[in-house]
Amino acid sequence: MNTFSRRSSDRVHSLPATGRCVDVSPAFPAPDPAMAALNILSVLMMYGPFYLANTGAMLFGKWIPDKLGFSSITIDGGRNWKDGFRLFGDGKTWNGLLGGAFFSGLLTMLTHYLWFERLPPDARPFVDPTLLAGSDDWFWFGGEWGAAFAMGFTLGLACMIGDMTGSFIKRRRGLKREGDESSEAPLLDTVPFAIAIFVTAFALFDGQIIIHEQLHEEIVALLVLTPVIHRLSNRLGYRFGLKSVPF
Repeated sequence: MNTFSRRSSDRVHSLPATGRCVDVSPAFPAPDPAMAALNILSVLMMYGPFYLANTGAMLFGKWIPDKLGFSSITIDGGRNWKDGFRLFGDGKTWNGLLGGAFFSGLLTMLTHYLWFERLPPDARPFVDPTLLAGSDDWFWFGGEWGAAFAMGFTLGLACMIGDMTGSFIKRRRGLKREGDESSEAPLLDTVPFAIAIFVTAFALFDGQIIIHEQLHEEIVALLVLTPVIHRLSNRLGYRFGLKSVPF
């Protein structure tokens, strides 16, 4: 399998098997609204594995325990905050936290497998989030596959921590999810996990294509669109029995 290796700080990369050089600096041109929309979709596809940590949390925190007949372990252990409400509630479990991050790691490996040979701008919207990863990156564990998993696990974990932060704030406002009762809060259910992903990406994955300088406006656009995307995905999860509520 061909892999990219970083050669310099000017975003010029070499493809060892072919010897050709690829300049990815103009990877995401947006001369018109259609191309700008394509860039937003490209960001969504790259960040999709990290966003879908929530789906992994549904699988490992609810669906698999229900099918196999074992209980999920709540993160707050049933403890209340000083306001009398639960810290995080029944919906936040260790199964879901780690399972969601693990799921994101696997999905990032899958996107690398599917899209590693596709080069932007022609590759858009199917861009490998680990396209610019190399052996000098901190998350390069065990080669390209370890790097893909590490990036996915890290940003998936950021997603879950952001989601927990939103849950904590919800409960301080008197909104709760206990048993079959759940409160809807569209912004608190979505914006914290998206912000956590993007902040972690910029803090820990400098030089990677997921924070490409030409995509900053598109990342903001995706952040704005996240509540709508999340609501649609939750409705699907509810329909297929992965969630107890459609939000």
